[in-house]
Amino acid sequence: MWDVINEVVIMPIFDKYDNGITRICRELGRIGIIRMTFDAARAANPRATLLLNDFDLSAAFECLIEGVLEAGIKIDALGLQSHMHQGYWGVEKTLGILERYARYKLPIHFTENTLVSGKIMPPEIVDLNDYQVDSWPTTPEGEARQAQEVVQHYKTLFAHPSVEAVTWWGLEDGGWLKAPSGLVRADHSPKPAYDNLLKLVKGDWWLPPTKFTTNPQGQLQFTGYLGEYTASSAGKTKSIHLTQKGPANLELQL
Repeated sequence: MWDVINEVVIMPIFDKYDNGITRICRELGRIGIIRMTFDAARAANPRATLLLNDFDLSAAFECLIEGVLEAGIKIDALGLQSHMHQGYWGVEKTLGILERYARYKLPIHFTENTLVSGKIMPPEIVDLNDYQVDSWPTTPEGEARQAQEVVQHYKTLFAHPSVEAVTWWGLEDGGWLKAPSGLVRADHSPKPAYDNLLKLVKGDWWLPPTKFTTNPQGQLQFTGYLGEYTASSAGKTKSIHLTQKGPANLELQL
């Protein structure tokens, strides 16, 4: 899985400093540079999942996606960033974004997720990189807030049929912009958000050991999340991989 090219919306108009990427994008155009990079990535590994990723979730990204699809460029998934340094989006905003991008009928990956456990960044900051501080500590109150928000955010994403992947951005505090946005503190001790997410994924969303009895034809049915399962019978064990949504027929010889 690869973010083949990142943040193309801003790429040709980026003016903070001169750089080769901006110059190339101005020369080729947004769609031209996407075609070039996707063609190269596809040739290198035809089986890879290739993403178009961006932080700009305005109509500009929607226009870009539509242009890319109309140009016949095959993208496998859309990557959406959610760096919530200025506060948790909330369920309503998150669902609104999901519905806007689900209409392209492509899998959605939430590629960069952050929720801070300290002071919230001021709302007037436009570019998160412009918020430069000497110290941005985690706080007990912030950690309690982050622990609640991470569960709500992951549950909202997990429940939406278009979302296929969620990636936390930065395991430990201070990794980017000195933000206390990790699941563990700078000393690697786990925060309440880490514990809550562990309980959610390995608890609520984890199929517990279950006994089944087959019918006379040796068949059984079960419902589970996509992933790997282990089946054991009469001292023999084999793995089962659920790789597609919807009904699937699997044959296993033990």
